[in-house]
Amino acid sequence: MFDDLSSKLSDALKRLTGKGVLSEDAVKEGLREIRRILLEADVSFELTRQFLERVSAKAVGVTQMKGVRPGQQLVKIVFDELVAMLGEKQAPIAFASVPPTVVLIVGLQGSGKTTTAGKLAKRLKAEQKAPFLVAADVYRPAAMEQLATLAKQVDVGCHLELGATDVAGIVKRGVQAAEKARARTVIVDTAGRLQIDDEMMAELQELKRAVKPHEILLVADGMTGQDAVRIAKGFHDALAVTGVVLTKMDGDARGGAALSVFGVTGAPIKYVGVGEGVDALEPFRPDRMAGRILQQGDVLSLVEKAQSTIDEKEAEKLAKKALSKKGLDLQDFLAAMRQMQKMGPLKNVLGMLPGVNPQMLKAANVDDNRLKYIEAIVLSMTPAERADPDVMNGSRRMRVAKGSGRTVQEVNQLLNQFKQMQKLMKGAGKPGMRLPFGRSFPGMM
Repeated sequence: MFDDLSSKLSDALKRLTGKGVLSEDAVKEGLREIRRILLEADVSFELTRQFLERVSAKAVGVTQMKGVRPGQQLVKIVFDELVAMLGEKQAPIAFASVPPTVVLIVGLQGSGKTTTAGKLAKRLKAEQKAPFLVAADVYRPAAMEQLATLAKQVDVGCHLELGATDVAGIVKRGVQAAEKARARTVIVDTAGRLQIDDEMMAELQELKRAVKPHEILLVADGMTGQDAVRIAKGFHDALAVTGVVLTKMDGDARGGAALSVFGVTGAPIKYVGVGEGVDALEPFRPDRMAGRILQQGDVLSLVEKAQSTIDEKEAEKLAKKALSKKGLDLQDFLAAMRQMQKMGPLKNVLGMLPGVNPQMLKAANVDDNRLKYIEAIVLSMTPAERADPDVMNGSRRMRVAKGSGRTVQEVNQLLNQFKQMQKLMKGAGKPGMRLPFGRSFPGMM
C-alpha cells in the first residue's frame, strides 16, 4: 500500500531537510517534484494544486528552530496537509441510539461488496456490536449463497430469501429478523452493476427511502485510481453516502484513490481492505496513514494488531522461558512463529515500523513461505528432538529433511540459526545485558 508514493515523496523531502532556511526558490523546486509525484500517484489535478498551495503558504520563510531544521518542519507541514487531505480524523460507524443500526453496503459489481459485508461483520462482532447480515443482491448469481457462507464463517446470523425479487421487502423482513435475533447492527448487501446507471440508482434511492439506513457505505476498488473517485462522486451525488470502504489497497502502490476520495466527495474513508481474509479490513485513520506514506511508521496500529492477535499469556510464558537458564526449545520457537504469523504477512508488519523504506523491503526479499518451511522442518522432528536439538545427528537430519520436503542444508541452517538465537537470548538474560536494537532471529529475512 502506497509503496511507490511513499518512496518518491520521502526522497523528495530528504533533499530539503539539510537547508538552513527554506527560500521561496527552494520550496518551489521541492513542490514541483512533489506535484509530479502526486499526479503520477493518480491524485486529481485540482486536489494536487490545492495541496501544494497550502504547503507553499506555510513553508516559505520557515527558519531553523532550536533542534529542528527547516526541512524537518517542512515534513511536518506536508504531514499535516496529508492528514487534512485524507479526512483529518477517523470516522467510525455512527451507531443508532436505539438498535439496530442499519448499514447499507453499495457499489459497483466486482468492487468487493459481499466480501466487505462479511469482513465488516467479523470486525463488528469483535467490537461487541452483534452484527446480522441481510442478502439483498437479487441479480448476481450465487450472491446470496456467498453471503450466507461468509455469515457461517464469521458465525453471525443471515437473512436471505432465494428467488425473491422485492428488494425493499427483503430488507424490511431482514431487519425484523435481526430485531428478533437481538442484533445491534444490520449489514445489508445490495446489488451492483457493471457501471453507474439510472436504474440502479433509482432502486437504491427507493431502498433508502423504505429502510432509512443509518449508514450508507460505498465499496470502491482502490486499484482503479481516479475511476474509484469518479464512482464515489456518482454514488455520493445520488445517495449522500456517509462513508467509503476502499478495497484491494494491499495491491495499490500509488494510493491516488485514498488521497482523492475525501477531497472530491467529502465522504470520509471509514475502512480499507488489505487482503482476502475475513480479518483483512482495517479502520482508516488519516494521521496513521499519512505517517506510513512519509515512512514515519504506524507503531500504534502495529501494537493494536499485536494485542488483537497474540495470546498474551502464551507470549508472557515464552518470554520468561526465553530468559531462563533452560531457554527456548524448538517447540517453543514454533509456538512463537505461529503467534507472529497471526499478525499477517511479514512484509505488512515490517512496513509499519518507522524508517522502513518500501524499496528496502523489496530488496530484503521477505518470504512468508520461509516460515512455512521452517514449520514443516520442526514438525518433522520428534518431541525429544525439538526439546534438545543437540541430539540431531546426520541420520536424524536426513530423516527430517525427507519428512519435511526440504533439503538437509536447510535443516542444518535452521539448527545453526537456532543455536545463535539461544546464545543471544542467554546474553540478554544476564544482568546489564540486552539484545542489540533491531536484532531479529538471524537469517529470517
